[in-house]
Amino acid sequence: MLQVRLAGEDVLLHPSGALFLPGHDTLLVADAHVGKAVSYRMLGVPVPEATTGATLAALDAAVAQTGARQVVFLGDFLHSARSHARDTLASLRQWRGRQPALGLRLVRGNHDDRAGDPPPDLDIAASDEPCRLGPFALCHHPKPVAGAYVLAGHWHPCVSVRGRAFERLRLPCFWLGDDSGAQPGRAVGVLPAFGSFTGMHRIEPAAGDRIFPVADGTVRALPPVPSD
Repeated sequence: MLQVRLAGEDVLLHPSGALFLPGHDTLLVADAHVGKAVSYRMLGVPVPEATTGATLAALDAAVAQTGARQVVFLGDFLHSARSHARDTLASLRQWRGRQPALGLRLVRGNHDDRAGDPPPDLDIAASDEPCRLGPFALCHHPKPVAGAYVLAGHWHPCVSVRGRAFERLRLPCFWLGDDSGAQPGRAVGVLPAFGSFTGMHRIEPAAGDRIFPVADGTVRALPPVPSD
């Protein structure tokens, strides 16, 4: 994990793509897209197996490593209405049984509008954005909120970096906008997609942004984007 300062608080960037707020014992997870694979299979599209299990295993590991007492899903927890498939919900119920004391909250995103809220027996409190927590506004859509630093998902950000032999690599990344207050409207941070079966969108950072790509189980810091 990599510790950074954000909106006056220390936060931890986890290599799973989750972000931990130690001052609030809260783990933030964006774009889990649980049940995406089964949704595709129902449409006849061949996709990987066991993606829900991989996502939930990664979540277990992040909770254990951070000691989080609460998880807030920043939208798109379920991929679609087809994600309510029997086996997918059974996996979720088994996972919840392993984490009975963990507080769970969903800040609804665009996919949640179509998928519907999780079943009540999962005990996941659902609400519309923003959800305020200390200096932060927890959202799905990365749009400014007055008087708060926004932490969101939706974009599945990635950055292109140079690898060996002039190879270009696309890596998921944390994209943290300027929190100094010098640039109104830039106080927005975007988490990488957490789900094991999600796409990525290449970003165009602005001056003052901080970019933290994830590779080989490690979060790294790129040089700050320079001002013009």
